[in-house]
Formats: sequence, structure tokens, C-alpha cells
Amino acid sequence: MQIDTPERLQQPSDDPPSQVVLFLAFGGMMASLAAGYGVLFTIVDDYRDDYGISETAIGVVIGVGFIAAFISQLLIAPQADRGHARKVVLFGVAINIVGLLLMAAGTTLIPILIGRIISGVGIGAAGPAVRRIVILADPEHLGQNLGRLQAAEVFGFAMGPAISAVMVGSLGIPAPFIAVAAITAVLLPFVARVQVEETIEAPKHRLAVDLLKSRPFAGAVMLGAAVFAMIGAFDALWAVVHKDLGTGDWIANLGITLFALPLVILGTPGGRLAQTFGPFRLGVLGLLSGATFMFLYGLMPTGGLIFAVAMVHAITDGLTVASSGVAVGMVVPEDRQAGAQGMLGASQAIAAGLMAIITAALYDQYGRTAAYTVAAIVMLVMVAAGAWLSRDVWSLRRPIARPEPKAELPTS
Repeated sequence: MQIDTPERLQQPSDDPPSQVVLFLAFGGMMASLAAGYGVLFTIVDDYRDDYGISETAIGVVIGVGFIAAFISQLLIAPQADRGHARKVVLFGVAINIVGLLLMAAGTTLIPILIGRIISGVGIGAAGPAVRRIVILADPEHLGQNLGRLQAAEVFGFAMGPAISAVMVGSLGIPAPFIAVAAITAVLLPFVARVQVEETIEAPKHRLAVDLLKSRPFAGAVMLGAAVFAMIGAFDALWAVVHKDLGTGDWIANLGITLFALPLVILGTPGGRLAQTFGPFRLGVLGLLSGATFMFLYGLMPTGGLIFAVAMVHAITDGLTVASSGVAVGMVVPEDRQAGAQGMLGASQAIAAGLMAIITAALYDQYGRTAAYTVAAIVMLVMVAAGAWLSRDVWSLRRPIARPEPKAELPTS
């Protein structure tokens, strides 16, 4: 299948079968990348109990992968805008497989940490390049398409706990990592066959840091970072909190799968809603709800009540978490999309990584209420900053930088 050049992509595709192939290939790959993280997220308590790794060290394992992804999205992802989108995707996927196998082989902190770093680099490189390809495949429906891609990622993440639940008990901790690595390797040739017609004239900026001069873009990035600050805290604490509250393993794992279901089902309509209602407005509303739920997790006395609150939280997230990606897609030129999505992803990765480490340490030292309360406060501060930066495009519903290739970013 061939993806058209940016000049020809300004109109929706007239080739639905090609669009289906595109999303099957890249959506499947993004799902497999996310599945590896879903596996890690749900066996952190096994790392603690079987390998003797502390809660703080577990937070570092989770957090350092986000930091590695931050560096990768900042330095490697922009190469997708310079005629190398397909190569960046293939490189990132291959590197992720190596990281998964290292995490499978490791029984002590250092090899697991190295594997997580390598996996983070791979995911950080591949994700923005895939989003660039999907955005340019049909710019007029970028909200729907990014929502669909996010649904695939969430589905993959949700499969991680299911794979762990089936395999860890009988085959041990390495088994789910090996299984996800094998699935990813099987998908790799299908992605490799998708022919992407690359950018002919590369943007003059090698990195995407200059995009932050645009207040709307900076606001979208801040809101996206707030989402992942929430995710970093949620991920670092979910398994250990349920373990310490005496919640059954099956309930904790089922909670992750059920939490993901609304995000899978609502991903596509949520993306459309972001484009029609306005991604900035919808993103702020979703994050205010998310901060409230994070605070409540620290107050609930039982794992069952945390589970119940999380199911409501999942619905609001499903409708709103695509907003920051849609906002970025609307406020940057076509020829900067990979760099812009990479910058968004980098901010999200660093926010999630730092918050995972901070909340794990707070939980270790001061307990659950303190950890979740701090996470909620940090989210509120970031939401306020993002809303202020995006105040001039608060009601934006259509792209403002849908471009001539050399279009300049708006500065207000």
C-alpha cells in the first residue's frame, strides 16, 4: 500500500480499503508496543515479591522508561519529518523487541532497568512517526483517526494484564514479555511492507523545540503532560496498592482490563468529540475530573471501592484523553507533525516518569493518601498552566495551521 505525499493528502482518502490496511498495520503495531508496557505494569508486585525489588526501585523502573522515551521522542522522532518516517517506525519496533527480551531475562534490578530503557527508546521513536503517517493520511478527520489509533494502543495495553494473568502463574515472570516480543516480531514484516512516500523537502529545524514558541502548542503540550502525570502515578501505585490492601490478584488485573475497555470503545468517538467540541475545552474538563478521581483513590478504604471509582474514571478518560493529540494536530503545520507529536510525547514521558518515581517514593514513605493527593495537586497546577497558554484558541474546532509546507506557527 502506498501513502500519498502531503500535497495529495489534503483531501480525505478515496480509497477506503487502503485506509483499512493502514490502520490494521499501524494500529496493530501500536497495540503490540503498548502490550509490553501493560505486562510490566501488572507484574511490578511480582518483581517486589519474587525478586526483592523495593517499591521505590519499581517506580524507578517504570519512570526511567518514560525518561528514555522522552529523549527518544525529542531526538529521534523528528527524523520522521525529514524523509525517514518508515525507517524510524521499523527502528523503534525492533529496539522495543530487544528491550522486552532483556526484561524477560533479568532477575535483578540492573538488567530489568536496561531493558526498560531500551524499550522506552523504541516506543518513543516509533509512536510519533506512526501518528504523523496517520494524521497525514486524512487531515480532515485527524480527531477520529487519532482516537482510533489511541483505541488500538489502549487495547494493547489492556491485553498486557490478560497475558500476564494467563502466563505468569504457570510459566513465570519472563513468559509474558517473550510472548509480546514474539507477537511484535510477527507484525513487523507487515508494517515493513507498507510503503510510505516520504517528505521530499525536510523542515529547516532538526528538532521540535522551536514549536514551543507557539502558545497554543505549548498549552496543548502542558495538557498532554498533565494526562501522563496522572498515568504515571496511577501505573506506579495500582498493583502495589491493591496488594497491600489485600485485594485479590484477579480483581486487580481485571480492573486494568475493565479500565481500558471504555478507552478502547470511546477512543474514536472521543477523538471526534475533541475535534467538534474543541480539544482544549474537552481536555481541561477531562483533567479536572481526573484530578478528582486521583484524590479519591487516596481516600477509599478498600480495593473494591478503588475499583468502583476507577470504572467511572475510565469513562471520562475514554472521552477526553485524545484531546491533547488532536490539539497538537490542529495547531502545527503538516511538515512538522512528527516533531510536534514527538514533543508532545516527550513531555508526556517526562511527566509520567517523574510522577511515577515521586508517587512511588511518597507511597513508600508516607502512604497512599499523600501519594495520590500530591498527584492530584500537580495535575491541577498543570491544567491551570495549559488553560492559560491556550486561552486564545480555547474554542478552536478546526485546524489553524493546515498548511502550505512552509507555514509559520501562530504565536498567540
